Order: sequence, then C-alpha cells, then structure tokens
Amino acid sequence: MRVVPLASESLGVRSLATFVEAAGVKIIIDPGVALGPKRYGLPPAKIELEALQKMRKKVQAYARKADVVAISHYHYDHHTPFFEGLYESSSEEYAREIYTGKLIFTKHPKENINFSQRKRAWAFLKNAEPIAKKIEFADGRSFDLGGLKLEFSPAVPHGSEGSRLGFVVMVLIDDGSKRLIHASDIQLLNRKAVEWIIEKVPDILITGGPPTYLGKRAEGSWETGVKNLNEIIRETGAKIILDHHIVRDKNYPRFFDELEKRPKTFAGFVNVGDRPLEAYRRELHKIEKGEEVELPFRLS
Repeated sequence: MRVVPLASESLGVRSLATFVEAAGVKIIIDPGVALGPKRYGLPPAKIELEALQKMRKKVQAYARKADVVAISHYHYDHHTPFFEGLYESSSEEYAREIYTGKLIFTKHPKENINFSQRKRAWAFLKNAEPIAKKIEFADGRSFDLGGLKLEFSPAVPHGSEGSRLGFVVMVLIDDGSKRLIHASDIQLLNRKAVEWIIEKVPDILITGGPPTYLGKRAEGSWETGVKNLNEIIRETGAKIILDHHIVRDKNYPRFFDELEKRPKTFAGFVNVGDRPLEAYRRELHKIEKGEEVELPFRLS
C-alpha cells in the first residue's frame, strides 16, 4: 500500500487530501484545497495564495492518476466544487478533470446532513453525475474493488455530538495486508467515530485533530482530543498521521507532546518541514510590509 499525503495545514493550506494506491487501485480521498478567508480578521497572505496554487497543482496531478474518488463530506476543503473560487482555487475545469470517468464514493446528499452541506451536495451531484463513471452514496456501506475492500463508516458528527457542521463519513481501505483509515473531520471529539476506528483496528490512521484554534468555541476539545487519540493509540497500535484543524493552532506541537505515540503531520510524513501558514497569518502580513519577524519555520 502506497500512501501519499497531498495537502494539509502543515503544507500551508486547509485540506486533508490523500492519495492511496493499493492492490492496483488508485484512490484520491477528499480532493479539495482551500484557505480561510479570514483569520485574525485578515485575508490570506501572499505566501498562502502561492501555497494554495502549489497544492492545487499537486491535487490535480494525482487526481488524473486516480481511478476512484472518495469524498467524506461537502466542505470545500474536502471536495473541489464546479465554480470559480479564489480561496478554493477551484474551477469547472479543475472539477471536471478530477471527477470525469471516475468511480465516486461520497457522503449521502440527503441523509444525516445539514442544510448547508445539502445545498453543496446538490450542486456537486448536478455537475458530477453526467461525467462520473458511477456515483455511490457510501454511508455505512462496503465495496469490493477486485480484491481491495473499501468500507465506509456510518455518518458521524463533524466534531462533537450535535455539531452544527453536520456529518462526515470515514473510509477504511484494506488490501489484505494493510488497513488504512482516513477519518476526515471527526476532530477526535465524538465517541461514534472513535469506537468505529478502534473496532476496525487500522495499521495507519489519517485524521484531523480538534479545532483548538477557535478558543472558547472549542473549550474542552484539547483534553477530549488527547484522551480519545491516546485511546485509539493504545487499542490499535496504529501509525498516526495527524493534521488539519489542530495545526491551525500555534500550540499544536504541545498537543502532539501529550500523545502516547508521537504522530507525523502530512509534512513530516513526506519529509519536509511543517509550514503552518494560517496559524502565523499575522506575522506573514507583517513580513509583507517589510517588518522583521521570527517564525518557527522557513518560508521557502
């Protein structure tokens, strides 16, 4: 099994896009990239826009190779919409390149879904259905792709139980020798997701951490995230790749320190230095103005 983390916060953008090649099948999971339109009241810095374009090119390159597309939910950092979007680096051309001729497994557009994602799902399916090889609503279902098993979780909360952000599905890829779970925006905050992961005993877990950067709005999420991920580590022994929301918090290395097995970010997995650009957007804007600011990472 070959695993290629493509784009994420440690690589400078909002994403958890991943490419997996197993048993001769090439899969791209959550092929979207985006930037937060506002952080600290500021728009993205120039270097963030440059990172977005770089990550977009990488996602498109791997999407061209893929046979299968898996989409956990309909936020724009997890799928590429069919419109021109500055902070999504999206376009109809990009979307058509990703989805044309592909077998698509996606979150159910009408069940266990909030109003916002339901609208986005409708827009996505309206455009994707005429060009896809086939679209399957994946929630709670398993599929055999010629010796490669894909198993999707039931819909679980996007974050804590009762989250207003809706629901996501996780995917297990099993080639008979390795088991990988891509657990998108569970944020390690709800028991349903944690229990499903433990039950499946993955060898590799790719997941996003809690949104601690939100401050009081995410009160208690740090402690819950540490507790739940430590439980997963103890019960499964999985190799952990941790990124996404937690890396929007400057203190994310300390979160990693509290875990019983230190995970890798996407950047760490591909052997480059972390560049958590959004977390340092204030500093990046000062640098653009010519001020001297120290950063804990290199800009180039």
